[in-house]
Amino acid sequence: MRVTPDSIAETEPLDAVIVGAGPCGLAVAVAVKGRGLSYAILDRGCITESLTRYPSYMTFFSTAERLEIGDVPFTIPEPKPTRRDALAYYRHVVSHHGIGVRQYEEVTGIEPVGGAFTIHTRARDGREDRLASRAVVVATGGFGEPNRLGFEGEDRHRRVIHYYREPFPFFDQDVLVVGGGNSAVEAALELYRNGVRVRMAHFADALDRGVKPWVRPDIENRIANGEIPMHWGSRVARLGTGSAAIVEESTGAETVVSNDWVLAMTGWRPDATLLSGLGVEADPDTGIPAHDPETMETTAPGVYIAGVIAAGLNANKIFIENGREHGALIAARLVGASR
Repeated sequence: MRVTPDSIAETEPLDAVIVGAGPCGLAVAVAVKGRGLSYAILDRGCITESLTRYPSYMTFFSTAERLEIGDVPFTIPEPKPTRRDALAYYRHVVSHHGIGVRQYEEVTGIEPVGGAFTIHTRARDGREDRLASRAVVVATGGFGEPNRLGFEGEDRHRRVIHYYREPFPFFDQDVLVVGGGNSAVEAALELYRNGVRVRMAHFADALDRGVKPWVRPDIENRIANGEIPMHWGSRVARLGTGSAAIVEESTGAETVVSNDWVLAMTGWRPDATLLSGLGVEADPDTGIPAHDPETMETTAPGVYIAGVIAAGLNANKIFIENGREHGALIAARLVGASR
């Protein structure tokens, strides 16, 4: 069944406009619709755009039931879902609840107007639109801007990539994976097993504590055996023609290695442009937007946040399994505010 956008009255403001159709944004839409409120949900990409950027064969750390939203069972034969399972599940939720997602429609600006908001949008074909709403929910996730490696001229090099899907484009190439978390570890192992000459560099002297327990022994053995060389306490200093210079921070010692690609698995940070434009300040240390965790309303009345964006710079603080709860908090607040 093809899902079409919910009808929107032109003369009456919506109760809420939700920006972002990831799992947590969808959870808000389900909760708001369940309360009988009018809404629109938009995304500059497709439904659960962030999941499409995950590695093709990724398995979630969370079990299926902890990723459920909208009281729709996530039933699979294995305890932990794959990326493909999750993509199918969230599209089923959209169909089941009749959530009309306006895909490939970017929110370009939000203006407070007389106690409500005017939301400016632009579709992929250039068509522009405006929506009126009493509230705005920003659920744009954590894939706003990648955490850069910080060496001079980094942006000039097309061989620096900040996301990884599968190993096949890198066959018989020299690849440096930067990072020590799950993304870096799983990418390095998959590359290693598919004919890629892979090495790693990490600014710390140990792997991140959150590395999946069933993956950690594998990567530790590969490093110990020299099958995946690891540069601990090190950063990329510069890239040359077919080479990368890696510097050990404690000593300043520099190692130049052959290199065709750099996979910077160093994480991403949320895009706070919409929130800052509405006067919502973020903590300078944590990046967390100022908000009430009981209602998810920010310091700008009528502006809410949901999902990973509420974690600020620490994307490991909020996942789908706890960010999905934000929808019910927001819906309850909206119902109370409308009385």
